Amino acid sequence: MDAGLNDAQRKAVNTLTGPMLVLAGAGSGKTRVVTFRIANLIKHGIRASRILAVTFTNKAAMEMKHRVGELISLAPDEGPEISTFHSLCVRILRRQGHHLGYPPKFTIMDASDQASTCRKVLREIRVSDSTLRPRDLQYLISHWKNRGIRPNEAGAVAISDKEHIAAVGYRRYQDELQRCGSVDFDDLLLLVDDLFRLYPVIREQEAARFDHLLVDEYQDTNAIQYNIVKSLADQHRNICVVGDDDQSIYGFRGSEVQHILNFPKDWRGATEIRLEANYRSVASILELANTLIAYNTNRYDKVLRPARPGGKRPRIEQFKDEDVEAEEVVKSIAIQIARGIRNPREIAILFRTNEQPRVFEQELRKQDIPYVILGSKSFFDRKEVKDVVSYLRIVSNPNDEPSMRRIINSPPRGISNATTKKLVDVATYRGVSLWQVMQDEEVLKGLPVPARDAIRNFKELVVESQQLFVDSIDEHKVQTYLGKIRYEKEVERNSKDEQERDMRWASVEEVVNAVGSFTAKQKTPSLEKFLEEIALAASDLEEDKDKQLEKDAVALLTLHASKGLEYPVVYMVGLEEGILPHKRSLSEEGEAVNEERRLAYVGVTRAQDELTLSMSQTRRKWGRLYEQIPSRFLFEMIGQADNPNTYKRNKAGKAKGRA
Repeated sequence: MDAGLNDAQRKAVNTLTGPMLVLAGAGSGKTRVVTFRIANLIKHGIRASRILAVTFTNKAAMEMKHRVGELISLAPDEGPEISTFHSLCVRILRRQGHHLGYPPKFTIMDASDQASTCRKVLREIRVSDSTLRPRDLQYLISHWKNRGIRPNEAGAVAISDKEHIAAVGYRRYQDELQRCGSVDFDDLLLLVDDLFRLYPVIREQEAARFDHLLVDEYQDTNAIQYNIVKSLADQHRNICVVGDDDQSIYGFRGSEVQHILNFPKDWRGATEIRLEANYRSVASILELANTLIAYNTNRYDKVLRPARPGGKRPRIEQFKDEDVEAEEVVKSIAIQIARGIRNPREIAILFRTNEQPRVFEQELRKQDIPYVILGSKSFFDRKEVKDVVSYLRIVSNPNDEPSMRRIINSPPRGISNATTKKLVDVATYRGVSLWQVMQDEEVLKGLPVPARDAIRNFKELVVESQQLFVDSIDEHKVQTYLGKIRYEKEVERNSKDEQERDMRWASVEEVVNAVGSFTAKQKTPSLEKFLEEIALAASDLEEDKDKQLEKDAVALLTLHASKGLEYPVVYMVGLEEGILPHKRSLSEEGEAVNEERRLAYVGVTRAQDELTLSMSQTRRKWGRLYEQIPSRFLFEMIGQADNPNTYKRNKAGKAKGRA
């Protein structure tokens, strides 16, 4: 069971009871430890179904399941429960959400549904876009939810006028969701926390389902996830958390590095194991990473030790401006590809902000080098995909108002915007759903005869379609449904030529393919389970990231998106004060700059063989050139943090060197 493990990994795998903290440095084989430990628990007589492992992405959960399956043979329905936090919470809410007034078939709203609900709410409370934009309300609601702030508490924490207005909008927004039998992605965690807080019996029931809890990437937990973990493990205390405080980079999402730093205090008598052997990067790169991260004082004292000695010294380059930086970086990449030294997929360009890649894209196009920008528009954001999913969602839950409003007259069926608005106004006034108002003949009598007939026909379509999916879902049923609603005609209507029509219809076909893939994996495939799976997938950009990584192309990605990935050759660009560390962190200093340093550390530790760090001496903003100051992190990496002036530019405006 412990073949190929080092001493620290072996100790983590073989410590089977009590609280345990596994500090897993970058590239130290943490997934291997987690999966071997799960298999070892089962081997020692723990029933697989009594083990719960939670992580943050679908990709990580699937990889964990696959690796455990390779280590130990189990029947498909006898395995441990391995899932994301959000998937776990969906299952709890399906069982227990009725205590909070939510139906078992609640809909999980996506980001665009949230945005349309925010627009509706702001109209109702008569707030203009110039005062508070829908996307700002959406951001503030998510920000509050991630920090465990409920609608009735938001007013007390609001500071600016905008936030006070948003607090009013938050209350109305949450009422709107409940009226439609819907939850948003943040609610999945918040509502489970509410359940556990308000109903101790339910908390004990859910905790009693498991005897062992493993948490991956513990440094990324927010306050709500922390509460849920504590609730589930409090009784048995068999909790193993794996993570790295030096890679805690999601403070903007509410993650708190203190959770991993305080673990020994929270769980008295916890075993602490450090995985410090790094199997990814050469020694010369790790030397820079260790030197840099040591400037953060509020951390566990640990050092990455290279399993790969030597290696090329990382290069530090200065350029006249961002255009020259892009030209020179891409020229260097082009030479490596032309000489057959590297394939495009072995190279990554990492940057701090979303504006930076533009000049690199231009240069890559000039040199005809294939590239991908990771984390671009998700498949689930395409209009056709959203339409088809909305049609499926109203069959499952006709009270889902954002979906209902999206498809009620698409394809056109004689229900105008004016008619829909009248119905929505009545629904809002009564505090019921649009679908419930459509059942009221008295309301329908007040509409023109064609609109009334169109609504009745539409209601029949929904009820007939509910019968179609009452027992199960498969590709043929979805194709039949698409035929009933004449969706192909809608695609033709919205396409300017045959090529665009084919492209749009291919997206629809991909949804049907997703249904086929889903049914092949499920014993009892249902419409509700399918909608749940794609709702969770749509919120997880890892899936699209993987598809892009399959291409033989240079990867352009933010430092945040790079976490968990590795490349033989890495270019980290724009190492300037105000970019990395970001200007927002400079106004706060303290923990904000520490997180930026951790972000730089994550970037450095993505490189396996070669690393180049670069900066521009000047950068154009709003048409004017501004002098740039080298990032403090450059000085820290090369041991000159106490005397930045020793890092000089030469007269040509370009300096090259090795760290």
